[in-house]
Amino acid sequence: MPALPRTEPGALRAEIGPLLSLSVPMMVGLSASTLMGVVDTVMVAPLGTVALAAVGIASAVGILFLAALWGIVTITGVRMAQAQGAGDAAGVSAELRAGLALGGLTGLAGAVAMVVLLPMLGPIGQPPEVIAAIPAYWALVAAALVPFTVFFVLKALFDTIGRPWTGVALGYLGVGLNVPLNQLFIFELGFGLTGAGIASLLSQTATLAAALLLWRHLRALAPFRQPARGLWARVRAQWRDGWPLMLGYAGEGGSYALIGVMIGWLGAQALAANQIVHAVAGVAYVFPLGMAGAASIRVGLAVGGGGRARLRPILKAALLIVTGWMLAVMAVLLVAGEAIAARLSDDPAVVALAGTLFLAVAAMQVADGVQSTTLGALRGLLDTRWPTVVSLVAYWPVALPAGYTMGFVLGLGAVGVWIGFGLALAVAAVALPLRYRHLTRPKAH
Repeated sequence: MPALPRTEPGALRAEIGPLLSLSVPMMVGLSASTLMGVVDTVMVAPLGTVALAAVGIASAVGILFLAALWGIVTITGVRMAQAQGAGDAAGVSAELRAGLALGGLTGLAGAVAMVVLLPMLGPIGQPPEVIAAIPAYWALVAAALVPFTVFFVLKALFDTIGRPWTGVALGYLGVGLNVPLNQLFIFELGFGLTGAGIASLLSQTATLAAALLLWRHLRALAPFRQPARGLWARVRAQWRDGWPLMLGYAGEGGSYALIGVMIGWLGAQALAANQIVHAVAGVAYVFPLGMAGAASIRVGLAVGGGGRARLRPILKAALLIVTGWMLAVMAVLLVAGEAIAARLSDDPAVVALAGTLFLAVAAMQVADGVQSTTLGALRGLLDTRWPTVVSLVAYWPVALPAGYTMGFVLGLGAVGVWIGFGLALAVAAVALPLRYRHLTRPKAH
């Protein structure tokens, strides 16, 4: 085998602009979904620590399902990108229709599964006062999985065809609606915590309805409304490519959810502090998620267009950008974490613990950015099975035992639980780039 060539600086620079022009609107659009949770956290906070803890545990478990469904959505986007790279508008349209069908079915299945899990909160040791407050809110968060999943299939279309700001505008339509709807249902109509769930479901549904109207009636999208032959064959193909990613993301999300469950064993104050950290860090994390999405689409376009020489520069440029961002996030969390927590809670114990948790989360930012971005690039190659193995190994045999040992055996509490999770991120941040390097090595002549 020939020696692996270094990426030319010009090739690296050529990828930075396209990645930024795609990742920035994707980041801003993804932050809309994250801001839904932030709005709920901020507007539920006046209801007290128990309500805030209920939002925290529902969010922690909801991430399991969002992560699994995200795997399906991203595969639809990659298949559309490969068809777009080959100049096949009919293929893009067919993949979109298959993705809408698959997204609706899997979103509904996820909603039912989340509702079925509600009775498990007691046996896994969650605080009784939180369990008593949560059922209606939990069910509404589960129902919102359906419009969330279908909307992100349409958003993947806008990203693929070079109209990413359309998806951004639609996402922020939902955020804009969520604030007054929260005010109406939580406070004016007196539904309390349940009102936050109603507002989130209505906001997500309105966002999906607007996206469907644009797809059906916007003249510029007419090439992507073509009838699809063999629809269910494409649905099965997307499922075949997507289920390993779904399993991998569910493994990561499940590990993350169990981290939240472990923290729940420490009481409502620990859950509330964890929710504050999750909400704030989640806003910062949308940049690596956006970069992962951009890398996935750029790699898919390169594969569809026969541009194999661009594959390594795409990932190197993406990692360069995302590492700089995560270093900046780390600095902010280290300096201002406790001050941020004080803005979101008036419970001194919650604020103090959240400030300490911010220090632990800051330490894992770069590894998190690297593993997320590389996973996106591997999606663009439709390489899903090997990354799934990495995720399952890193987030279960590594993260959970390490988190439990540090948090409970060594007595470090919630901080120790998060340190264990950071070890899993480090494992993935090493293994995934090595896999991408292997798959993109030059072919022998």
